[in-house]
Amino acid sequence: MAPPEPEVFDVVIFGASGFTGKYVIREALKFLSAPSSPLRSLAVAGRSRDRVDAALRWAAAPAPPPEGVAVLVADASDPASLAALASRARVVLSCAGPFRLHGHAVAAACAAAGADCLDISGEPEFMERVEAELHEPAARNGSLIVSACGFDSIPAELGFLFHSRQWDPPSAPATVEAYVSLQSTKRIVGNIGTYESAVLGVANAGQLQALRRSRPRRSRPNIPGPPPPKGSLIEGHNPLGLWAMKLPSADTVVVKRTLSTITEHPEGLPGAEETPEYAEHRKNFWSSVKPAHFGVKIASRSLMILVRFLITGLFIGLLAHFSFGRSLLLKYPEFFSAGLFRRAGPTEEEVKSASFKMWFIGHGYSDAAQASERGSKPDKEVITKVSGPEVGYITTPIVLVQCALVLLSQRGNLPKGGVYTPGTVFGPTDLQQRLQENGLSFDLHMTRAMR
Repeated sequence: MAPPEPEVFDVVIFGASGFTGKYVIREALKFLSAPSSPLRSLAVAGRSRDRVDAALRWAAAPAPPPEGVAVLVADASDPASLAALASRARVVLSCAGPFRLHGHAVAAACAAAGADCLDISGEPEFMERVEAELHEPAARNGSLIVSACGFDSIPAELGFLFHSRQWDPPSAPATVEAYVSLQSTKRIVGNIGTYESAVLGVANAGQLQALRRSRPRRSRPNIPGPPPPKGSLIEGHNPLGLWAMKLPSADTVVVKRTLSTITEHPEGLPGAEETPEYAEHRKNFWSSVKPAHFGVKIASRSLMILVRFLITGLFIGLLAHFSFGRSLLLKYPEFFSAGLFRRAGPTEEEVKSASFKMWFIGHGYSDAAQASERGSKPDKEVITKVSGPEVGYITTPIVLVQCALVLLSQRGNLPKGGVYTPGTVFGPTDLQQRLQENGLSFDLHMTRAMR
């Protein structure tokens, strides 16, 4: 006889039967009732009980699913079902994208119920709209809502914070560029949800600009030296010896939002019931973080990989603004992405064979006071690296589940509620250490004086 379901689950995974959702279940099961794990109860949820149940069996294989993992039915188009789900969750892991279509209702239900919500969105308009519309009710009800808790954008956020802290005073960075290199011994296959989000994001770019114009201007951090030149779209020369191309990445937006928040709150956000030790640690952590201009590039030893990304971007840019063009893009992703994305997703072998490296190249001043001198140029370079397994189906579940475990084990040290970026909430926590213990690495590669 199965044990009775708890009234409130530690974690509920919504969108559990999707491509990424089933991998999130598999990652969460590793920590369910494990020694010293705060995850003691788990539910999986989606529109179809049969599909969610099948995803649970897949994730648990070859063993049967653990007793006590509940299968719940909830639909993003049914507010009552989402309200019922949120009322039974301490933390909801929202995995059903594209988030501009399915994510807002989930976040709204959590804000109303006082449940915490983490999602894996990389969609700037969705994230900023949730912040604009749900921050106040979430803060009032004690719901912490954090988007971009997957490969978008925690490797970039924690990687930037790790890099920034390598600049010992009086040195300071002026620019930090992240070079993302995707690698595989087989074939690189992108997450189809990322492709769909990009299509819809370009189609609705005007809505994002209108949203930003309607909101108060955020504080800008004080960064030494002049802003960097725009540079070329594709570069063939950099310290990594890689071809690289500018990427309109959500990572850039998320890092900038974190830097704005920390400019407004230089000591970070106090926890609801934080310990004196953590409060002191939080203040010391943020005092060691130095802002910089930030951007992201896709990098590869093969120019053809960049050409495939460029072709994808051109097709999306040309067709996404028209309903017929969007339908073509969404129906034939493999054709319009030159094989980078396919609706069937990657095979297990392709997932296991893939990995990533994210290099952070920072240029700045050995003495920040020099930046204001006329004719002064950056004279110091720091290179750091974040690396890990395949981005969409292995790294993203690792990151999302570890964020949930931080919430479950350290909730009092975190803000009572509101809508924030991952870096703002998790920067001072032990999340980086947890990721390093679960397959990611953070390394200082090089520090040198520039000629």
